[in-house]
Amino acid sequence: MDSNKKIKVAVIDMNNGAANQGMRGIIEILGKYEVDHDVAFSLEIFNLRQRGELPGLDYNLYISTGGPGSPYDGEGEDWENRFFDLLDAIHTHNADDAAEKKYVFLICHSFQLACRKFNLGQVKERKSNAFGIFPITLTEAGEQEPFFKGLTNPFYSVDSRDWQVVEPDEAAFERFGARILALEKERPNVDLERCIMAIRFSEEILGTQFHPEADPTGMRMHLLKDDKKQSIIANHGEEKYYDMLDSLEHPERISLTQSVILPNFISRAVSNILEEA
Repeated sequence: MDSNKKIKVAVIDMNNGAANQGMRGIIEILGKYEVDHDVAFSLEIFNLRQRGELPGLDYNLYISTGGPGSPYDGEGEDWENRFFDLLDAIHTHNADDAAEKKYVFLICHSFQLACRKFNLGQVKERKSNAFGIFPITLTEAGEQEPFFKGLTNPFYSVDSRDWQVVEPDEAAFERFGARILALEKERPNVDLERCIMAIRFSEEILGTQFHPEADPTGMRMHLLKDDKKQSIIANHGEEKYYDMLDSLEHPERISLTQSVILPNFISRAVSNILEEA
């Protein structure tokens, strides 16, 4: 084990230039992990959708963010083809029993793109926007998942989407060796399929529809913007808006999720990377 190894981290920014709190959350989680665990990260950010920037295969750890718009916006475009090629290259590298595995975490927009890429389900537009802090249910596989160790079932996270992954292709999941880890909350009065909220694509690649990087500070800043406040009230009602603000005061909700999922993923990746060094 080489405890002095500097771990190369690539953050792929899918925000297309839109203002967001997600990047700040990811960078803060990585920085806190460095301090708390006395490890060194060499961090580089790649602005893919806006500038066409993409890391190569020489990184240890990849985190690909959420972002605005349709997961079909880049269909056939160079940046999307290159992103899919990178996912293929990482999956092939890991499947070839390489000495040093590559670890990938896919969030929201990136998660939807990966589900399209690997044909794991139907990526469809929702009937209405989902935005808020919602309970998410772990599947049986999710309850055994080490990345979720420390969470309740259900747990809470920020969910912000106009698109979703439904109708999982069981044969594709079996071929790929993927597992569904979480589903959206049950809605007994709504005759709609529950969307997929988390998938283990492989032993080294994990993805979530929700935002595990979200924290109360960033979410509060977002909710207090006048345009966002008015939009939520117009679409979901004033009671829902103030419920969201109140939810930020509960430490067992998004604060817990932020402290568990990405840190657990980083910890497992770092441990394995150092063991392999």
